[in-house]
Amino acid sequence: MAATNAAMMPNMTAGDHAAVEESFFVAVKGSLAAIIALAVLGAASSVIPFIAIVELARTLLPAIDGASVDAGRVWAIVLVAVVALVVSFGAAFLSGVVGHFADAELQHSLRRRIIRHLQRLPLGWFDRRSSGSVRKLVENDVVALHQLVAHSIQDVVTAVTVPAISIVYLFVVDWRMALAALVPLVLIFLLYPLMMRGAGEKYIQYDAATQALSGATVEFVQGIAVVKRFGQVGRSHRRYRDATGEYSRFVGEWTRETAVVFTIVELIASPIVVLAWLLVAGVWLVTNGGASPVDVLPGLLLGLGLTAPLMKLGASGQFLRNATKAQQSLTEFFALPSVTPPDAPQTPQGHDVDFEDAAFSYDGEHRVLHEVAASCAPGTVTALVGASGSGKSTLAKLVPRFYDVDAGEVGIGGADVRQVASAELYRQVGFVFQDVQLLRASLRDNIRLTRPDASDEEVEAAARAAQIHDRIVRFEHGYDAVVGEDANLSGGEAQRVTIARALLADAPILVLDEATAFADPDSEAAIQLALSTLAADRTVLVIAHRLHTIAGADQILVLDAGRIIERGTHAELLAGGGRFAQMWADYQANHARSLPEGVQS
Repeated sequence: MAATNAAMMPNMTAGDHAAVEESFFVAVKGSLAAIIALAVLGAASSVIPFIAIVELARTLLPAIDGASVDAGRVWAIVLVAVVALVVSFGAAFLSGVVGHFADAELQHSLRRRIIRHLQRLPLGWFDRRSSGSVRKLVENDVVALHQLVAHSIQDVVTAVTVPAISIVYLFVVDWRMALAALVPLVLIFLLYPLMMRGAGEKYIQYDAATQALSGATVEFVQGIAVVKRFGQVGRSHRRYRDATGEYSRFVGEWTRETAVVFTIVELIASPIVVLAWLLVAGVWLVTNGGASPVDVLPGLLLGLGLTAPLMKLGASGQFLRNATKAQQSLTEFFALPSVTPPDAPQTPQGHDVDFEDAAFSYDGEHRVLHEVAASCAPGTVTALVGASGSGKSTLAKLVPRFYDVDAGEVGIGGADVRQVASAELYRQVGFVFQDVQLLRASLRDNIRLTRPDASDEEVEAAARAAQIHDRIVRFEHGYDAVVGEDANLSGGEAQRVTIARALLADAPILVLDEATAFADPDSEAAIQLALSTLAADRTVLVIAHRLHTIAGADQILVLDAGRIIERGTHAELLAGGGRFAQMWADYQANHARSLPEGVQS
């Protein structure tokens, strides 16, 4: 598995992956050793009662011919069998208990470790991922390891120990019955690769079909109200029907391909077939004078127990595969580089923002920013404009350290942001982005997320300044209304809550990224008023496609393909007749066409 991970993440060595994977189980290393020891003890003890039956038969059968019976030996065998049976059940029970406790401890340890690593990751990692991917790590992947720790270790140990002890004993008492008992195992091992031929590719297709079905189901359920309203029910079913059909077709095809071999394996491993085969072998030996009935008894008793552990292990194969995938996912997650803390933390001396030949790429190869140089003076508004993909958002997100530059420097108050402690950085830099993030908590707690100690009066003052107070008090529980339960907000209203949060934080440097992108006209007006309050006396870096909103900016930077190609005020850039002037003309023309007939802008 380490090799697979290393192939997926070439920057990590196999040793790095091994270290990450091993560290998964540090918290439960002692418990894992106990599980293995108890599983071995339980598996070995489970074989002893069968051996005792054989030895008891050897002791009692001569009595049929009138020979004397060693009563002491009989009782000793019975006692050993009973003790072994008790030990077997007890060890298996304790192994399961320890396994489940270890699983609980591992899940607790992993979740704490995940949270700690999440806290150290750059904000840009979250920017490119949904909350569902984080939930998958914290919940689904961790829970998937349950089968690995709580069950699979015991199953694997049993699947190896029981056949090994049984085969060794059978070769000691009668090698011919031992060979006969091995025949079903050999056949299973020969047929299994045939059954699993091409399984790697099939599992990839299975995952893709499952994911497509899951996505189509969610899309259908979430959108059914809308499509019903517009009379498009038939169309809304199409993707769901197609995904369901594709999933059913794939599963049916795979089942048909493996059905014959799978059935043969099941038959060979079934106790009735194994017993019938061993009886045939035993009768043949007895009738040919090669063995006495008591000599073939061990093969009949112990041979039956060779295939069952393997089939039990095979039945849990999908759980093991899910656990392995979860371990791989977590290994890759823990291998993600965290934000490097400063060696000698600096404190910004002022509120200016400077980009000094800043360059950045997401993948280390294809740069999206090239030697960007710009200065934003304290108390001024700098606007970033440009076509989609020009690098505006990436440049803005370098200031709150969503990402770190590959070359050059981003500074605030004369200090490189990489040398400013995170707590200090976010006291200096606030941000409001178009992707609104609200917690499933009260509106009060959402607003004071950046200042948990803020008073109710301060929260209300921030909400008033953000033009959201009147909407909040209309909810039945007011500021105590829980988002998503008591309070359902429109996009513009949610945006104003985040602006109130930024106002309460009172950071002297502010980054705004398309804050009115999804707002309706009424909400946009309220948001613009709130932003005006928020931007007062702050160093503001703002991104906007609606060019009229930044016409009064102190400085406009025009980006193209990750480079600044023009800079100046609105009037200066229009007079220059360059890229911005063309953008403004196009914007004015589009804006005029969007107005109702008879209305002028």
